[in-house]
Amino acid sequence: MPKILIFDVNETLLDLSPLRPHFERSFGDANVMGHWFLTLLHSSLTVTLTENYKDFGALAGSALDVVAKLRKVSLTGEDRRTILETIKKLPPHPEVPESLERLRNSGFRLFTLTNSPRKTLDSQMEFAGLGKYFEALFSVDETKRFKPAVETYRSVADKLGVKTSEMRMIAAHDWDIAGAINAGCQTAYIARTGKVYNELYKKADITGKDLSEVAEKLLHA
Repeated sequence: MPKILIFDVNETLLDLSPLRPHFERSFGDANVMGHWFLTLLHSSLTVTLTENYKDFGALAGSALDVVAKLRKVSLTGEDRRTILETIKKLPPHPEVPESLERLRNSGFRLFTLTNSPRKTLDSQMEFAGLGKYFEALFSVDETKRFKPAVETYRSVADKLGVKTSEMRMIAAHDWDIAGAINAGCQTAYIARTGKVYNELYKKADITGKDLSEVAEKLLHA
C-alpha cells in the first residue's frame, strides 16, 4: 500500500460552507455558490486545454462576474472581495485534524495538491491550522495545468522521486480521482454530503463518507 498520501484541499480538507452567507447576501440565494464553483471548474478546464493559464484566484473572480451577469445581479466590489478573501479563511471539516494526525503518526507521508495558487494555499493552511501535518504543499501553479490533467499528479511524483503508483490521491471530487487514476495513482474518494460520483468514471480504490472513515480503511488495509 502506498505510504505517500496526496490531499486535495478545497472541500476535501476545508469546509466551503462559510461562503454560503456571502452568496446569500450578494445573490439572494446561498445555493448560487454551487453554480459559481462549477463555473470556476469549467474555467480551469478550459484554460488548461487551451494552454492559457490563469491562476485559480483570477478564475474565481472571473467566475463570480459571469454568474452575476447571468443572474442579473450587480455585484459590488466589497461583495466580490469578501467572497474571494473568505476562500483563504475556511475551517477544516470537523474530522480532518484528528484524521491527519492519525495517518501521520502511523507512518504515512502527507502532501497536498490543490488547484489554488500557492499564496492562497499557504493562507488556507495557516488559517485552518493544518500545515503542520504536511511534509510539503504542492499547487498546480508549478505546472500551469489544473487537475485533472495528468501532468499535475506526475509532477508531484517527480518531485518526490517516486512512481505515481506509489502515491494515493485523496479527494472529495470525482474528476480529481479520475485524473489521478489516469496518471497511475491509487486513490481514495471522500463521499461528502451532496456529492455524487459519476458512474462513467473509474472507481476509487477506497471510499468513505468522510476523512475519518477513509483513514480507518487506510490504517486497516
